[in-house]
Amino acid sequence: MSYLSHLRGIASGIEYPVDVPMNLDPSDGRPVEMVLDLQRLRAEQPDQRWYTPQRPDMWRFGALLALDANNPSDARHLVPLGEGHTPLLDYRQHPVAKAAGLALAVKEEGRAHPGYGANPTQSFKDRGMAMVVAQARRLGLNQLAVPTQGNAGDSLTRYALAGDLQIVVAMPDDTPLPILGNVAAAAFRHPAQVKLELIGPTIREAGALLKEKYLPQGYFSVATFQEPGWRIEGKKTLGLELAEPIARPWDSDESRWALPDVVIYPTGGGTGVLGMWKAWAELEALGLIGSERPRMICVQSEVTPPLVNAFASGADDTTVVTAGLTLACGLNVPGGVGHFRVLQIIRDSGGAAVAVSEADTAAELSRVWRDTRWWISPEGAACLAALPQLLDRGLLASGERVVAVNTGSLEKYLPNVRHLL
Repeated sequence: MSYLSHLRGIASGIEYPVDVPMNLDPSDGRPVEMVLDLQRLRAEQPDQRWYTPQRPDMWRFGALLALDANNPSDARHLVPLGEGHTPLLDYRQHPVAKAAGLALAVKEEGRAHPGYGANPTQSFKDRGMAMVVAQARRLGLNQLAVPTQGNAGDSLTRYALAGDLQIVVAMPDDTPLPILGNVAAAAFRHPAQVKLELIGPTIREAGALLKEKYLPQGYFSVATFQEPGWRIEGKKTLGLELAEPIARPWDSDESRWALPDVVIYPTGGGTGVLGMWKAWAELEALGLIGSERPRMICVQSEVTPPLVNAFASGADDTTVVTAGLTLACGLNVPGGVGHFRVLQIIRDSGGAAVAVSEADTAAELSRVWRDTRWWISPEGAACLAALPQLLDRGLLASGERVVAVNTGSLEKYLPNVRHLL
């Protein structure tokens, strides 16, 4: 059974019931999160009985999620498509990591690998959208709206079709063609379920269109942080997977939950940062890990760096910037309602927000393809491109266990990046 207790304003701390659809916290206009009764979970399911490691998707974490796949009353809302349970690829041979003595690994959220789960749209967005659609079905919401830089729209489309929901997706018209094409094809084939709006240049304009045109028609916004903690709860599984007791490139001990020293994460809106941090707090509450946390390194493009600017200036929140043109379209987010919390997490962890040039991202993408034939996304390449400056700034040290998160497949960005291969 689900141990979901209530919703809670991330900033205000005010509690709200879980069965009333809501968007931002009405007290302050900031995001809310889902809260589990971990004390009851620990008492009723001791010895990690909630954990089903043989299940090859993100629902392996059972009652530690807001919907428990092991309980029929919860499971009927799920639309599992294989999402999550992705591999941690050994990349100690990366030239910068090798020279510095880093135990580097890449969390591969893009292309499928034998023996693991497979995000159906080859993007980490599938974790969040699998939970979004499941929670919408739980609450009887059948019309959803999302503004997106691309991958979130592709993902919601796949899950909404599988879950028999109606959606509208608004995205910039310069979204990489494979992503845009997937949504456009679905809108053509299933016009009663999928509507596509092209507007830009960024997710902010897409969000404004939905607010003006579709939300008054009864569509429920599942924009980043606008849904009541659903995407955080889905992305939480990324943090759980980084901790779960499986073989790691630097550690063959499969008997314990453990965290890396550093996580390098490409950050647009920042849902994944909040999700991972929530996962680790819950594991600590269950007695599975201690209070230590990885240093969180949030990577952005130099052309759209709201978090980097705020972190450097000591600000408590970001100021909206003018978006640039970047290969890593998922990073082209000029501001975010949850950025205040991302900044808190970065600072609490002893991490940093850093910017990477377009030239360095492009060069790194080419090198990874040449050296490994991995289909790494531009966002993932940006994380690896940040390694030299992180070493120069003393944010990484020899012997540390470092995870760079690759959030999607290079395949989804063709033909924009074909010239780099």
